[in-house]
Amino acid sequence: MKKLSLILSIIFLSIWLLGCQQIDETKELNNEVSKNVSNSTTKNIPEDMPDDFNFSIQFGVQKKNEINTFDGTVTKDLIADGTATTELILTEEEMQNVFKKMKEINIAETKEFTPRSLFGTVCMKQPYGEDEWKVTINGETITHLISGEYCEPTNDAKQLIELRNYVFNLIKSKSEYKSLPESLGGYE
Repeated sequence: MKKLSLILSIIFLSIWLLGCQQIDETKELNNEVSKNVSNSTTKNIPEDMPDDFNFSIQFGVQKKNEINTFDGTVTKDLIADGTATTELILTEEEMQNVFKKMKEINIAETKEFTPRSLFGTVCMKQPYGEDEWKVTINGETITHLISGEYCEPTNDAKQLIELRNYVFNLIKSKSEYKSLPESLGGYE
């Protein structure tokens, strides 16, 4: 009887561990958005901001908000009323400050955006926002995709979210952004 109980326990534990492994593998396949897809071969950012430094950040539940220094525009998600775009150019000093913050977190290095769990499950939430970064430094484009579906983001994700919030606070303080219409509705 003890042998049967031990065998059943081993079988149950094996099935449970296999199920957790499959959940983890499925999440890896389904969460490509959370992975770094940097095209950069350079892992270090230059000391001084290069002339071609620009970036864009698309963010929010449907990534309809965008700050784009390539085009000198900002787009606001109005939710039920679509989007509104206006010209908005950051000053040289603001661009220098953003560049400095990117250098502090070494935006060019490979990042980890998918949380790991010992138990194969990670807390997920709905709805969630996503951030898509495109940064050009010295002719190279660095791209990061971050999913906000995780309850506990990784340290790398937190750094980029803090950077996005810093840049967005700069934008929100400007008259061009303040003149955009208010958003109507919400996401469920």
